[in-house]
Amino acid sequence: MAKDPVCGMAVDEKKAAATSAYKGVTYYFCSAGDKKSFEKEPEKYLGKKVEMGHGGHGHGGHGCC
Repeated sequence: MAKDPVCGMAVDEKKAAATSAYKGVTYYFCSAGDKKSFEKEPEKYLGKKVEMGHGGHGHGGHGCC
């Protein structure tokens, strides 16, 4: 299982809603909205630690899950 860098949700690599390659690493996302957010500001998400898990970012605005 991979971890969505935007929301922290565990994502099955084979069933990920979206993927993105950045600096030679493939990242997996639970939604296309999370991929879009990541691609806009990847360093923002790679530098943070998601402590609240999946519930920490509010699903309403960006289409997650």
